[in-house]
Amino acid sequence: MGKWNPCKRRDFIRKLRKFGFQRPEPGGRHHYMRYGTYTLTLPGNEEYSVSQLMLLLWEFEVGFNKYLSLAVWERL
Repeated sequence: MGKWNPCKRRDFIRKLRKFGFQRPEPGGRHHYMRYGTYTLTLPGNEEYSVSQLMLLLWEFEVGFNKYLSLAVWERL
């Protein structure tokens, strides 16, 4: 079984776009990605650490009530 690795911001955005999110929108200090009425805030750093990635994916899971496994994440 693999392990979670840091993720580049553009790769994270690309993977969320495959789920149906819209392009990032500027607003305030951060960019946002929308999926219907759900809004996900994106940090501005170039690469997300494993802990930051896990937090963002947790927000995704809470917003959509779906579990995103490592295997699914790597296939995107």
